[in-house]
Amino acid sequence: MLEHHVQGTAPDGLPFNLFTLQNAQGMRAQFTDWGATWTSCRVLVNGELREVLLGCKLEEYPVQQAYLGVSVGRYANRIANAQFTLNDKTVALTANQGKHQLHGGVNGFDKRRWALEKCGENFVCFSLHSADGDQGFPGNVDVMVTYTLTEDNSVKIEYTGKSDQDTPLNLTNHAYFNLNDAQHGKDVREHLLQLNADYFLPVDSEGIPNAPLKAVDGTSFDFRREKSIGADFLKEEQQLTNGYDHSFLLSGEPQKTAAILTALDRSLRLEISTSQPALQVYTGNYLGGTPNRNGGAYADYAGIALETQALPDTPNHPEWQHYGGITKAMIAYCHCTKFKFVQ
Repeated sequence: MLEHHVQGTAPDGLPFNLFTLQNAQGMRAQFTDWGATWTSCRVLVNGELREVLLGCKLEEYPVQQAYLGVSVGRYANRIANAQFTLNDKTVALTANQGKHQLHGGVNGFDKRRWALEKCGENFVCFSLHSADGDQGFPGNVDVMVTYTLTEDNSVKIEYTGKSDQDTPLNLTNHAYFNLNDAQHGKDVREHLLQLNADYFLPVDSEGIPNAPLKAVDGTSFDFRREKSIGADFLKEEQQLTNGYDHSFLLSGEPQKTAAILTALDRSLRLEISTSQPALQVYTGNYLGGTPNRNGGAYADYAGIALETQALPDTPNHPEWQHYGGITKAMIAYCHCTKFKFVQ
């Protein structure tokens, strides 16, 4: 079932369009065209609808700084020094995190109104055009995101795109999950996490990769077996970033299981599968002060972002480009991630 209504006023002076999908099990997922944002996800648990996605009041989405549920582009994560070399040409980008670029720049895809491309009983599809030179990136790019709510209580997110020039392209959704209490943000470090990853990417205090991929074996980054997020918290490289804010190189075949997040009381778990090569795990280390839906604010560690994507700063690392991150002219970009909620 699809519901559509308008509400409030977005920065462009027009109302936000809200689309709510509901399946036969009673699960409800909501999206808006501003930033192609996933604003709510409510799952029926023990007879009650439970909100599992961090969010804020609709009018606060354009001003919140945590990227709550937004579609991120052109390039998710960081590009060091807001520049890179491609086809022997140095490209300068807009910097928006010190001297670096984060999540697409000052006016990234999350800060724009996407067009409604089409919708149906169980899906909604948004599109966006990004002109040559947008935030410094080369090429005219057209992208689409399709959100589908399935009958097995999954939200499937498919990003597609095409450019008329070689360009970095790395799209993701920046949802934060809390399977016990997303309304108020109960400390997510009590959740259990399992990752299908043998390697992680060390970064410096600004989140910029500063070493080759490193084996997780024997480190606090080893989630190959389920463990509490807080079990080895703030150890080793995490001390530079106030917690986990690292990319993990995923193992296995395309559309592989990437992660399993489980509520503290095991009342609900989230299974994530994806075609993307990597997963950014961010434990909300700087969420403090981010507005919530109740007129209050979230604290640090109120939710965890599990962002499927290419490795960060890939435009400056040719040795990682075979994993993705650079799209060739007129070659289709397509990646799909499924978030399945299981009791």
